Amino acid sequence: MFDIGFWELTIIAIIALLVIGPDRLPEFARATGLWIRKTRQFLSGIKSDIDRELRAEDLKRIIKQQEEFSAVHEIIEETKTTIKDTTNQLSSLNDLTDEMESSANKSNGEPPFESAPSSHALGNTSANAPNASATHNSEQSANH
Repeated sequence: MFDIGFWELTIIAIIALLVIGPDRLPEFARATGLWIRKTRQFLSGIKSDIDRELRAEDLKRIIKQQEEFSAVHEIIEETKTTIKDTTNQLSSLNDLTDEMESSANKSNGEPPFESAPSSHALGNTSANAPNASATHNSEQSANH
C-alpha cells in the first residue's frame, strides 16, 4: 500500500526507538497496530459500501432497461395483432368481393371477368361511341 521496503522500515524503527525510548516502544507499537487495524477496517467498510451501492445502481439500471424492453415488446405485440386483424379484414373483403362478382356473373349469365380495366372505367362504352361520332359529325356539318 505504501511501498515501504525493509531498509525504510528499519530506519523508521531506529528513529522511533530514539524518540520514544525503549520503555514506551512496545506500548507505542501496540497502539500504532491498533490504529492501523481500525483504519484498515474503516477503509474496508467504505469500500464494501461503495461496491454495494455500485451493484445497486447497476441493478437499478438493468431493471430500467428491462422495463424499457418490456414496453417495446408490448408495442411490437400490439403491432403484430393489429397487422393480423387488418390482414383478416382484407381477406374477408376479398372473399366478399369474390362472392359479389360470382353472384353478379351468375345473374347476368356472363362468364367471370378478370380484374382488367373495364370500358366503363375508361369512359368508353359501346353505346356512347356511336352517339359521340354522330355528335361530332353534326358539329362539323354545322360549321361548314
